[in-house]
Amino acid sequence: MVKILKYTEYLYLIVAFIALYRVYADWNVDRQFAYIFIFFTIVSIGMFLFRRNYRKKFENYKQNNKQE
Repeated sequence: MVKILKYTEYLYLIVAFIALYRVYADWNVDRQFAYIFIFFTIVSIGMFLFRRNYRKKFENYKQNNKQE
């Protein structure tokens, strides 16, 4: 299960980079879509950080229960 969590973390980073590219491509064409993709970029990076923190806590919890 921990491996699946690790892969979903990086999926959020991929989405963030794609959204950031769309911001770069659409900035001079249509700013409304660019602002939407800026929002997606921020949310994706936040979800990456949240998922990584959650996975590390889960790994530490698992290791502490094995030692006892």
